[in-house]
Amino acid sequence: MGSEETQKKAVVLVSGGLDSSTVLAIAKNNGYECFTLSFDYGQRHRSELVAAKRISKAIGSREHKVVVLDLTAIGGSALTDTSIPVPESEGQGIPITYVPARNTIFLSIALGWAEVLGAHDIFVGVNAVDYSGYPDCRPEYITAFEAMANLATRASVEGRRLTVQTPLINLTKAEIIQWGTQLGLDYGASVSCYQASSDGLACGRCESCRLRRQGFEMARLSDPTAYQK
Repeated sequence: MGSEETQKKAVVLVSGGLDSSTVLAIAKNNGYECFTLSFDYGQRHRSELVAAKRISKAIGSREHKVVVLDLTAIGGSALTDTSIPVPESEGQGIPITYVPARNTIFLSIALGWAEVLGAHDIFVGVNAVDYSGYPDCRPEYITAFEAMANLATRASVEGRRLTVQTPLINLTKAEIIQWGTQLGLDYGASVSCYQASSDGLACGRCESCRLRRQGFEMARLSDPTAYQK
């Protein structure tokens, strides 16, 4: 790593879940000074925000920021509208847990903070292999956002190009877990469940829980997730 003055900076989107925790560990391992960013956007539970703060501190984030948004104002997702139940069986098409424009909003705010910090990289834990139907997790979306970002800022006009780093985008859940485990990541500290309890216990039934559990099984590693009884 370089000195505090020369070390490369990155804004890392951290939700408190398995994927974003792995991305933070990767960025830190790659020598970045990490500034972690989470969002209190009206999601069903706050336990993931507690996990995001805990993981950011454990991995060594230089600064952890929580931005408050109210995506319940537009709704349209089981994660932002409590009248819409979280599905517990596999469905077809784009799932109701998709939050309209969420990644675009989050990445835009990360872009703004990166420009303020003088950071040239944003890390995000999107994944296209275990793709759940979310259009804003596809490689072509990330490519398009990065192109827009490099038209939108003073930094880019002055020649300081920004890169959106997606190290997990072509990995299976098992491969993600294996990588994080090699980096010493404690996955028991993360919360991935769409409807976790207030103390972070996972339901074990939603799609996020199923993908997570299958990932540990395929990686042949013990699942440290704390589940509701």
